[in-house]
Amino acid sequence: MTTVDVVSDIVIARPRGEVSAYSSDPDNATSWYVNIKAVQWKSPKPVTMGSQFAFTARFLGRDLSYTYEVVDLQPEKRFVMRTAEGPFPMETTYLWEDGPNGTTKMTLRNRGEPAGFSVVLAPFLAAAMKRANGKDLARLRSLLEARR
Repeated sequence: MTTVDVVSDIVIARPRGEVSAYSSDPDNATSWYVNIKAVQWKSPKPVTMGSQFAFTARFLGRDLSYTYEVVDLQPEKRFVMRTAEGPFPMETTYLWEDGPNGTTKMTLRNRGEPAGFSVVLAPFLAAAMKRANGKDLARLRSLLEARR
């Protein structure tokens, strides 16, 4: 089985509670994820274990729709979502750690197992995801640091 596993991180000059609250709220996804165009809640707000939400995204020139389910939720520490349906099984993990001088280190990990024709494209997918994650985290940092 071919696995795509992309890990990116960034240091944001905002407190961990603020970074984690903002980034783990699906309603904010369209503001900092370049490729996510829409979010639809499939379960009641706020986010809890088992919450589901559907994302509509544009990635590598294709429109994608997929539903994530929250499978691990440790406020201000860890947030894990797994696709309940979509183009290929994917797990997205956010980790938050205190950095120096009141900053927060946020790690974003996307891990999945492409199937069918996507297997051939796995190395290309991983590189494209790494680029997109870097842009997304930079956008998140810019948004949050501007809120001072």
